[in-house]
Order: sequence, then structure tokens, then C-alpha cells
Amino acid sequence: MSAPTPDASDPTPGASGPMPDASDPAPNPSGPSPESLDQRLVAIARHPFRAKFHLRGRDRATAELSGPSTLRWHAYDLIAKRLAPAEPYKDGKQTPYRGHPVFVAQHATATCCRTCLERWHEIPKGRELSRAERAFVVDVICRWIEREVAGAQTRPGP
Repeated sequence: MSAPTPDASDPTPGASGPMPDASDPAPNPSGPSPESLDQRLVAIARHPFRAKFHLRGRDRATAELSGPSTLRWHAYDLIAKRLAPAEPYKDGKQTPYRGHPVFVAQHATATCCRTCLERWHEIPKGRELSRAERAFVVDVICRWIEREVAGAQTRPGP
């Protein structure tokens, strides 16, 4: 079964796919570069639904107080439980819109469900995510959070 072709109005990036990773959620030196992740995030943010997500209030405070390594572990754990199975429980509805910075980031980066992963990141549905794919998803999420926190420090107010 081939992946569905997105319509021409969707800025679906396909340039840099998932990269190999280490067995733990530590940053992968051979993974995607911050520049390639930034290009992907900019393309995804052109979609009006994805562009409206930002870290605010408690989610922003949690991201700032927890720090990148803690958030990376949280992201890895949440992805392993909610997204990595071949057929996740309540797929398409399993990711809340707020309550944790990773949840907000998942919606902003189109890593919230298997349909979005397939459409935006070319990671097929119907099979368990590989370790490399899990690491890629975590890298995308963490890069978005990193950019949000950095932007929040230069942006006035909420």
C-alpha cells in the first residue's frame, strides 16, 4: 500500500527523513541536523492549523523549568507508549492539545498520530515505529520546543 499523496496546498516536507539513532533518547550525533529540522518545522508551520500552536502558560513554564534533557526523556516515553505501536490506542485522538509541552509540540510538528506521521513525515502506518523513527520524532519535537523556548525569551508577554 502506497502512502497517500497530499494535496498541492499542503507544504509537506520530504527532504530529510528519519535518521538512525542510538538505543536511548540522548541526542544522536548522526541524526538530523538542527538546520534540516528547522527547514522541516518551517514547512510544517506554513499550514494554518500547525502554525497556531505555541507554548503558553503552564506548558511554557514546564518546558523552561524542566530543561531539554528531561523533556527529551518525556518525549521518548510518550512516543513509545502513544505513537510507536503499529496500531496505537485511539489513534487520531490520543494526543491532548495541552497539559505537557510535548503534547503541544506533537500537534505543532504533525507527530500527534500515525496519520500525520505518514502524511507529513512519510513514516508509514500499520507497523511499529523503529528506534530510528522514534528518535527522529523525538528530535523533531525537542527541536520545536527548543525554538519555542528561545523565541519566548525574546518575545514580549504571553
